[in-house]
Amino acid sequence: MAKAKKTLAKSSFVDKNIEVALEKLAVASAAVDKAVAVRARDAKKLAVLVKRLTKRKTALSKRKRLAAARLKKSPSVDTRKALRVVTKDLATTIKEQAKAKVAKAANATELAALRAGQKRATGYRKGIAAVDRALTKK
Repeated sequence: MAKAKKTLAKSSFVDKNIEVALEKLAVASAAVDKAVAVRARDAKKLAVLVKRLTKRKTALSKRKRLAAARLKKSPSVDTRKALRVVTKDLATTIKEQAKAKVAKAANATELAALRAGQKRATGYRKGIAAVDRALTKK
């Protein structure tokens, strides 16, 4: 049984594949740069949101403590209503804060992975450019 002949790669095929790979690297690099910028902006927004909700939670906890003390001191409809409103606001704030913290953590994880990919893409681009300059000098 005869073996089939293996064809050798031609220079045009090799050049075309190298150019396509360089184009794909450029596209991936541009995409990761854009994604890092968007995720970094979102990270700042989420950090501000979590900080604001934490401050609100602290203030509402203090207000709840004071309302409970007032209710204990002089039970009335107004003091009970004030305590109920503060408790409701505090519960809502805690739920919002939990959601914001989860979103912030997920965004931070993705941003870290994107930054690692960005470093790789930048390194590959610089390395290829340096090698290309060295090879074209000769």
